[in-house]
Order: sequence, then structure tokens, then C-alpha cells
Amino acid sequence: MASRSADPRNANASSPTIDAVSLAIIEQLQEDGRRPYAAIGKAVGLSEAAVRQRVQKLLDQGVMQIVAVTDPLTVGLRRQAMVGIRAEGDLDPIADALTAMAECEYVVMTAGSFDLMVEIVCEDDDHLLEVINKRIRALPGVRSTESFVYLKLKKQTYMWGTR
Repeated sequence: MASRSADPRNANASSPTIDAVSLAIIEQLQEDGRRPYAAIGKAVGLSEAAVRQRVQKLLDQGVMQIVAVTDPLTVGLRRQAMVGIRAEGDLDPIADALTAMAECEYVVMTAGSFDLMVEIVCEDDDHLLEVINKRIRALPGVRSTESFVYLKLKKQTYMWGTR
């Protein structure tokens, strides 16, 4: 799975303008990330070349990514958890260290009970314990963690871009 980069919405630069045609292209790719540009063009009323240009622009602007999303269970990763982290001081170095950990799939700074929320995907409980106990809790500035182990994933979708 491709690594996720920082959320472009957090940048100080102005957000890219997304028109109805670009949203329709995104929706087509969300339905099938391998859909041919010619088929997308037919659905949205553009040429194949115009779709290719728009897709590249959306990728370059960080509006979207095209990735293969796997089911962790099918690739030997049997333990998932969300970990809430309470920290002190500057959160950026902690978030950067978490982002560098392969097991951390999602890292977000939050307001509320936790300063950071991290989704972790591991091989098993021993692996999860090692990540939390030996690596996350050892980071300078981390005061405490609270783990929410996933028992069953009921919904996971990436369709929010075109609602």
C-alpha cells in the first residue's frame, strides 16, 4: 500500500478549485481506480487526453491519490488498533516520528482528550505491544497512550471526495 502523505488541506497555500467535471472524474476513479481514461471521458464528456491531463493535475495538486487498498487480514496483518496519545510540548516531532513508523497508517493531530490519534496495523498482539510499548511510549513528549483494538471492521470507505 502506498504511504499516505501530509494532508494538503493543512497547507497555507490556497486550495485548488475543483469543478463539477473534476469531481465527476474523481467519482469515476473511486468506483474503479483502473477505469480507462477513454471510458471516463465518455462518462464525463471529455476526450481521453483531457481526462489524462485533469487526472495528472489532480494528482500533482494532492487532491487525490490512486492506490491499491488492501484488506490487512488477507496480507497477514491481523491486529489493528486506534491509539490515542496524550503529549506535552511540540506535537510536530512526535507526529513526524509516528509518520515514519511503517505500522502507523494514519496520524492526525487532534483537539480534545488526545493530542494525536494513530491507526496502527500489525501482524499480531505481540507486534502491537512492541509498537506501543517500546516505540510510541518511548518517544520524547509522549505522556500516555490509550489503545482501542479493532474487533471487527464494519465500514471503511474513501468516497468522501464527491458527496
